[in-house]
Amino acid sequence: MPAIPLSYSDIAADITGRIKSGEYGPGAKLPSYSQLADLYSVSFSTAARAVALLRDRGVVVGAPGRGVFVREVNG
Repeated sequence: MPAIPLSYSDIAADITGRIKSGEYGPGAKLPSYSQLADLYSVSFSTAARAVALLRDRGVVVGAPGRGVFVREVNG
């Protein structure tokens, strides 16, 4: 039986866990949407929704033309 694909919220939770564990530190660039889609075996749009959720939560920030980065902790 094939595995059930992860939802965008599952992916966002996994990326959050990777950030908390230090795999992606403050200021680190996240993989591209295409790379995330390959990593999690999901569509490009699902990967993009996961990153959008992280952006909405203030976990990451986007830099147009440069990528998406883990938010720096201020103070």
